[in-house]
Amino acid sequence: MKKHTSAEQFDAVHTLVENTVLDGQAVMRVVKKDKVDFFDENTYAVLKDTLLHNGTIEVRLRSRLLPDAPDFARGFVGIVFRAKENSSEFESFYVRPTNGRGCTDPVRKAHGCQYFSYPGYTFRYFREFGVTEYEAPVEVGLDEWFTIRAVLSEEQAFFYLNGDPNPVLTVPRLKHGSGSAGRLGIYVDIGTEAFVSDITVVPTED
Repeated sequence: MKKHTSAEQFDAVHTLVENTVLDGQAVMRVVKKDKVDFFDENTYAVLKDTLLHNGTIEVRLRSRLLPDAPDFARGFVGIVFRAKENSSEFESFYVRPTNGRGCTDPVRKAHGCQYFSYPGYTFRYFREFGVTEYEAPVEVGLDEWFTIRAVLSEEQAFFYLNGDPNPVLTVPRLKHGSGSAGRLGIYVDIGTEAFVSDITVVPTED
């Protein structure tokens, strides 16, 4: 079991990663640095010297909209896992907090969280082909702390929020299959500043 809470323990992949203080607590901040106007790109902070195939990732996150965030920004924040060393492939699960608890639009509400697989199976791909099984509603709000727990088991993944014993989203077949051990970290997308207080990684025997 490992906990990582500072910028020095992460590599920045097309992001800015820094230590800061939020509400009196030392946390890590992540924002996009490159590919700023493109969705579902390899923009994340990845843990150094940490590989995971099967096991559990638990991370405490908070997201806010940047002052120059576009109207379509949703506070996108989440995790990446089984990422290749060169960042050319990875799996991801993220939350759209503005589509969460305070959202009254039923269409947006249905898109509270998202699984996607880079580079081939992105948000744009799923929307273009009407694929909806990789999204679900969430009871999470913008600018509040919440916890994502991901359980990885070969080609399956189960995603939980805020200690709920029932997964908010289940992916029975990850797009990269059972895969192999890969890097993991914090995903951030357009118009968002992400804050991280801790990550816990628990591998299981393969």
